[in-house]
Amino acid sequence: MNIKATSTKGISDGIFRQFSSGQQTGPKLIVAIASRALFDLDESHQIYEAGGADAYASYQIEHEDVPLAPGVAFPLVRKLLALNTDKDRRVEVILISRNSADTGLRIFNSIQHHGLCITRAAFTRGESPYRYIEAFGAHLFLSASQEDVERALDAGIAAATIMPSAAGEGRDGQLRIAFDGDAVLFSDEAERIFAESGLDAFNRNEVDEKNRPLSGGPFKPFLAALHNIQSEFDPDHSPIRTALVTARGAPSHERVIRTLRSWEIRIDEALFLGGMDKGVFLKGFGADIFFDDQRKHCESAAGYVATGHVPYGVKN
Repeated sequence: MNIKATSTKGISDGIFRQFSSGQQTGPKLIVAIASRALFDLDESHQIYEAGGADAYASYQIEHEDVPLAPGVAFPLVRKLLALNTDKDRRVEVILISRNSADTGLRIFNSIQHHGLCITRAAFTRGESPYRYIEAFGAHLFLSASQEDVERALDAGIAAATIMPSAAGEGRDGQLRIAFDGDAVLFSDEAERIFAESGLDAFNRNEVDEKNRPLSGGPFKPFLAALHNIQSEFDPDHSPIRTALVTARGAPSHERVIRTLRSWEIRIDEALFLGGMDKGVFLKGFGADIFFDDQRKHCESAAGYVATGHVPYGVKN
């Protein structure tokens, strides 16, 4: 899925960036988010599907002063930005969009209307924006386009396709993020054994290899960036709480625990469900978002919390 990057020709053809001033230090976490994940653009997308690019452009320009409603990932973005203070700029959110800068004006107007501190953006007028995600230094990319997500994953960036989901604020102001294990936080090396030889072979392998840490998966760097922010706070008063929600159960749990210990990365809660449905547990955790590589788990979770499908590993 490699694509040769093309040069930008101008603001209407390629990338638009607006840089903020007066920032002394860079953020510890950078999240790139597509406009269709941040805002509800379903109506606009239907106009594009029915009438094409010209009809879409006319509609967006005519409505550029009408704020867009929040999308599935909007509550997550608001909580991420709330981690910043006047003293500490911990998080930056960057808008990534296939709009042109012209049609994207409505999106920036909506950002301003909702009071989101987002000052950098890439507008690519229909082309995949994945090539700019790495340039921005993003730790995470969220999009409604699986194609763009797959290209970001190929480039080594944690990425997920935002599914139509129940979007909530969680139970309090704390940012709560939940992860599946294999093929998300960890590589799919163990999951391949399960896919090829079944559960018994999987469990035998995990017991035999319990002291050998699993390799990192696509979301390990993102989890490490979250941990970096968490480390600034007393664990009992952290604004971020993380959870591992996995279909693993005993005896395959031990290798996971030892792997996280070897990485020196904290997970606040770990749910080893032994194949049980994950959705109700994610509701109990109060997740602002959940990441999983298997669509069946994503579909279960999406009825309760915002969910991102990670199209990575043997199951994909």
